[in-house]
Amino acid sequence: MELYEIYQVKVAACDERIAVVLERMKDAHPAPPPALPPPRYKRPQACEPGIPVREALHAILGVDLTQIHGIGPYLAFKLVSECAWPTSKHFTSWLSLAPHNKISGGKVLSSRARCSCSRVAALLRLAATAVGRTQTALGAFYRRSAFRIGKAKAVAATARKIAVLIYNALRHRMDYACPGASYYEERYRQRVLSNVRPRAKSFAYALQRMEPTPAAAVS
Repeated sequence: MELYEIYQVKVAACDERIAVVLERMKDAHPAPPPALPPPRYKRPQACEPGIPVREALHAILGVDLTQIHGIGPYLAFKLVSECAWPTSKHFTSWLSLAPHNKISGGKVLSSRARCSCSRVAALLRLAATAVGRTQTALGAFYRRSAFRIGKAKAVAATARKIAVLIYNALRHRMDYACPGASYYEERYRQRVLSNVRPRAKSFAYALQRMEPTPAAAVS
């Protein structure tokens, strides 16, 4: 119990030092940020600092990363320092979330992603697994990818998509607005149809939309 209390004192001291640094960074950004949107996470995350991290990051960055599904205040706090890259492709490649193409003689021998010990990549994978259970566009993307290429690759693909959203939010001050799972499913449907129509036409077939048959009356 005594050791536990010592750890709590050390953690509180660390939070105070973090708060001082955040205040100093806020003073270096005098331009007032836009209005902070309402939080999506009601409960504090595990090991979250005892300071208003979300409000401080919003004042410094001008965007709220927690609006991206799967990203909480504490995870956003740890991700901010890792985005000093010229493009999102550099960022995702550094995280080993992008395909690592091995090419010989113009032929791709392997596109397996490199192994990584990055804590940021591990956190993004956890966020991807959590967002896969939500009724959001990212959740629909995860479930569609898991059906097509398996869960392991779907986690990496969704983690990469989340990393790109974070990079664009920080680099280009882009606010994230989730269009919903139905929007993603409709886009996927239109993409499939655009691929099928030319092939059907090449075989002298024409696609025809069929109206759903009414359910049989229950006696």
